[in-house]
Amino acid sequence: MSVDALSPDLVTALQGGQVDLDDPASTQALLKANAVIGVKGVFDAKERMTSVGITCALCHTQVDNSLATGIGHRLDGWANRDLNVGAIVNLSPDLSAVARLLQVDEATVRTVLASWGPGKFDAELFMDGKAFREDGRSSSATLIPSIYGLSGVNMGTWTGFGSTTYWNAFVANLEMHGQGTFYDHRLKNEERFPVAARAGFDNVRSDKDLITAKLGDLHAYQLAIPAPKPPSNSFDTAAAARGKTVFANQAQCATCHVPPLFTEPGFNMHKPSEIGIDGFQANRSPTVQYRTSPLKGLWAHQKGGFYHDGRFATLADVVNHYDNTFRLGLSAGDKTDLIEYLKSL
Repeated sequence: MSVDALSPDLVTALQGGQVDLDDPASTQALLKANAVIGVKGVFDAKERMTSVGITCALCHTQVDNSLATGIGHRLDGWANRDLNVGAIVNLSPDLSAVARLLQVDEATVRTVLASWGPGKFDAELFMDGKAFREDGRSSSATLIPSIYGLSGVNMGTWTGFGSTTYWNAFVANLEMHGQGTFYDHRLKNEERFPVAARAGFDNVRSDKDLITAKLGDLHAYQLAIPAPKPPSNSFDTAAAARGKTVFANQAQCATCHVPPLFTEPGFNMHKPSEIGIDGFQANRSPTVQYRTSPLKGLWAHQKGGFYHDGRFATLADVVNHYDNTFRLGLSAGDKTDLIEYLKSL
């Protein structure tokens, strides 16, 4: 909840525990004040709520908890790793539309949604229908990405499915089913994207386009969101200074994570074999590759793990992976210093 949208009296009442946040009337009042981040209520002339919808901020904004847990100043661009999208969607009493799209029963849909967990979403599910990895048990959902610090960065998704503005149009039209226009001939491939091809997602045209005119401004705003600077007490300054040298030399990180973008200028994509991991998620994308993720603000999205699916729980796990994959021969001290440098970006 955004504290900036609250009246002084309401702030005082919240601080005094005088507001029942479980009361639907409170929820409606907060929606009317535009205080619920990521959720938009529409009210008629008699102040009755006629509809409700969600915005980009639901997944890509946090708060600084300055007033209370979950209530504070907005932190746009920060991945909401506490949000359990699957659990929320599972609250719907009717998921028949999703079941028809995927050509499965509703019970299967609910099982899939329950497998995602906090901070994850599976956008490709509605393209290829692959709800689980090869083992049939592990969810194919990926972590919600941060969308700050993207100015100058090519490819805004884990697997380079498209640019940031491509993804805005993709989500608005294909995931949220808004009224707009979307075209991508690659989604007509029945072998790779059977769900998308069957649903005609390769060429969506609405009689009234409410999306396309907003893409430019949205993209401009996203590119203007800077990566957050780490708190001064969140890393060891001396170790980070040593780690900077390790980053540029022994660890060879700067080969791909080129400062100051901390990704590659140009086509910042790599085959799975080049980074030592499996190709399951890459194979769900037309590029069949993984993006070199920009590292600025890395400290702010450690919750949920690293890489597209959170497979590495800590930065130490990431460093050890590359040390082993490329046989870098890093010492324990090198690794510790490198981690402190990554936390300082």
